Amino acid sequence: MIHLPGRRPARAFRTVAVGVGTVLAANSTPTPLYVAYQERWGFSATTLTTVFAVYAAGVLAALLLIGGLSDRIGRRPVLQGSLCTLIVSYALFLAADDVTWLYCARAVQGLATGVFTGAAGAALADLHPRADHRTAGLVNSAAMPSGLAVGAVISGALARWGPAPLRSPYLVLAGVTLVVLAAIIAWVPETVAAPRRQWSQVLRLQPLRVPPETRREFLTASVGVSVAWAVGGLYLGLAGSLVKELLDGSDPFVTGLVILSMQGVAGAAQPAWALRRGAVADRVASALGCTALFLGVLAVAGALFTGSPPLFFAGSAVTGTGFGLAFMGSSRRITHAAPPARRGETLAAFFTVAYLAFSVPSVLAGLLSTRFGLVHTFYAFAAVTALLSAATVVRSLRPDAERVRSTPGRCRQLDRRR
Repeated sequence: MIHLPGRRPARAFRTVAVGVGTVLAANSTPTPLYVAYQERWGFSATTLTTVFAVYAAGVLAALLLIGGLSDRIGRRPVLQGSLCTLIVSYALFLAADDVTWLYCARAVQGLATGVFTGAAGAALADLHPRADHRTAGLVNSAAMPSGLAVGAVISGALARWGPAPLRSPYLVLAGVTLVVLAAIIAWVPETVAAPRRQWSQVLRLQPLRVPPETRREFLTASVGVSVAWAVGGLYLGLAGSLVKELLDGSDPFVTGLVILSMQGVAGAAQPAWALRRGAVADRVASALGCTALFLGVLAVAGALFTGSPPLFFAGSAVTGTGFGLAFMGSSRRITHAAPPARRGETLAAFFTVAYLAFSVPSVLAGLLSTRFGLVHTFYAFAAVTALLSAATVVRSLRPDAERVRSTPGRCRQLDRRR
């Protein structure tokens, strides 16, 4: 089904990677602006988290219903169409004059992101110049937090010092997205042989299914990505509120720096592990990542308890390291394990799990914070995350033991050699 004779074009691979970063930058652009929206229109913390949840619901709807679309009609039309839909969401943000517009804009943005994410992950695996699926998974997993960090910082800076603080971030992002769209049209070839582009194929709603030969690896990878993205979702949904609580004031640029200290470090931590290859390295990355998540979240909770901004940023950086390693290990495992003809569908299922973990805890935190306060809610979240991280470390390292138990003949051979 994959058709790319000869050496694959590096320029096309880089273009799709930049597209992933751009789409995820759009994800985090509203984060530094949420407190300003909240102050202008007077909605509660619960409403704030439901605005965030609408975005995640849009992503999940796209992944669950049309996540395998690029396997059927081709990568190029899916990538191009989702970027056009993303531009529509910017127009809705620019027109927003109450919270209803935010719901609509975030829902459209979520749909576009969900469709693009599955197709782009598959396209990166198809287009890697050396057909190295683990490196393609690494690039995909590094581009996502890097895009989140860049989008939040630029949005926060424009909101702090630029004209029209609630509009200029979207105008800049629209310009960048148009450039990426033009580059995909010009440079990215189709990698699906004989795509079926009838309207019945385009509009067919199909629940996601994981290929049987991938399910064991999929389960293990899903555990790691769930813990990482639960922490990432809490930051993106409540970073502005955390800054306001800690510094007793709202500053969109500082909120952007919080996202940078977490997601920027997450993107930077992954290339440091890139030279280590193989299934063992991926499992160890997941285990180390969850350990760092455990330590980082506890440090952030300690910063809220003591009122220490330096400890808060240090804890965010450690958390970001954990996010990056856990996400990278999981992403590389599933990208390598997925069969080429169903890679788009498999990655869409993987990101469905990720976005469920991304959205549900942050919504629950928003609901609980209205009753118990943000700080006490974060303490509870930190405790649960610590327990899940510890369980994930065990799960990430256990497959080696399971494999040894399942191959006794091989073990006896090794014993005889000794």
